[in-house]
Amino acid sequence: MKRFVQRALLGLAATVGLIDHELGFTAQVAAQEKIKIGFVFFLSGPGAAYGSHARDGAKLIVEALNAGKVPAPYDKVGFNGVQIEPVWADEAGGTQKQLAEYRRLVEREKVDMVIGYNSSADCNAIAPVAEELAVLTNFFHCGNPQLFEEIITKPEYSVRTAPHGTMDQVGAARYVVDRMPGVKSVAGINQNYSWGQDAWVEFKAAMTALKPDVAFKNEKFPSLGAGEYGAEISSLLSDPADVVFSSFWGGDADAFALQAKARGLPEKSKMVLTVGTGTVDTLAENAIVGSYLGARGPHGYLAKSSVLSDWFLREYQATYKRVPPLGAYAAAQGIFGIKAAYEKAANGKPGKQKTESVVGALRGLTFETANGFPITMALANGHQGIQATAYGTFAGWDKEKNAAIFRDIRIYPAECVNPPDGIKAVDWIKSGFKGAKC
Repeated sequence: MKRFVQRALLGLAATVGLIDHELGFTAQVAAQEKIKIGFVFFLSGPGAAYGSHARDGAKLIVEALNAGKVPAPYDKVGFNGVQIEPVWADEAGGTQKQLAEYRRLVEREKVDMVIGYNSSADCNAIAPVAEELAVLTNFFHCGNPQLFEEIITKPEYSVRTAPHGTMDQVGAARYVVDRMPGVKSVAGINQNYSWGQDAWVEFKAAMTALKPDVAFKNEKFPSLGAGEYGAEISSLLSDPADVVFSSFWGGDADAFALQAKARGLPEKSKMVLTVGTGTVDTLAENAIVGSYLGARGPHGYLAKSSVLSDWFLREYQATYKRVPPLGAYAAAQGIFGIKAAYEKAANGKPGKQKTESVVGALRGLTFETANGFPITMALANGHQGIQATAYGTFAGWDKEKNAAIFRDIRIYPAECVNPPDGIKAVDWIKSGFKGAKC
């Protein structure tokens, strides 16, 4: 009996040793496991004025997540305990180059997912390929509503954790009417591709819904990346409107703001720039004082204080010696949205998760962002986010604090500036914002 017990104990010890060895091997494998993410931002050309900030924001977030230094609800290391390996790519070069680059990321780099793309044209081109290759692709900031209204009407692998651009135009129109109730005329200068064309159509529709007697004149559509706007500014000066609306972004927005200011256009017309805080980030005291500015959401100077947003502001300033620009906020929320979905899909299970499970977990999800305003994946069967937006008036530059001064900041709830699910953006605006909750 004694020998039997001794043998049993020896057998148990061996079994425990084997289990311990297997657990150690599993932990070692888990430690070597990585989630490889392709990040695609404009890193050269006029778009780099936006994309370089997105890269900086993404780099900060990835490093902090891998080190487990992000506050709750994102305090778990990496994605579900798995380290993130970033692969950086430049969005410059046009759609054909981006199609080839996307396939390179997927087929040669073997990325698990892609987060990126600011150009609406690139998003339109890439989305069908993402569906074909079955790769989770988060179009983190391109704004055209047609992406899920017309290009991919039943998305499976394409998602956008940011709101589309409709809220920019609706928010801008509401801000103009709130601040200038007697406005009588509006002109527009927008880039001649889907983003600029859609923005002008939506802003006109929103202004008409709010002020049916408003007049529109001087509709200008210079090419993307033109950089020189002398002829357009001369035309806008020859017959000035109360308001000049523009959805310019990146280097185009900076160049237009400088040239318009030098020619005195802001003295004739109120400047309304939907991505205008980017010009303040770049131009500082040379930005247009008194202009009405948005940030493609409540980013940057328009953000709200929270534990997470305060942490992001503090870490970005410590790392880059400046207030985080809107591109950095957009990249951060793109990562946080996928992380939230990834860990919801895991439901306590360790390690990497299937793409289909992550996309499924994202549908209808509400997640916290670095600007203090949550995003809800409410449109396009849960593949498209909505969020509140904000506009403010640029009142000057504080040289001592090296920061912008904004006044009259107004927040518009998500359900006030985004269409309900299943209704096209322009149709919703033309209906007089039916169902809006303001």
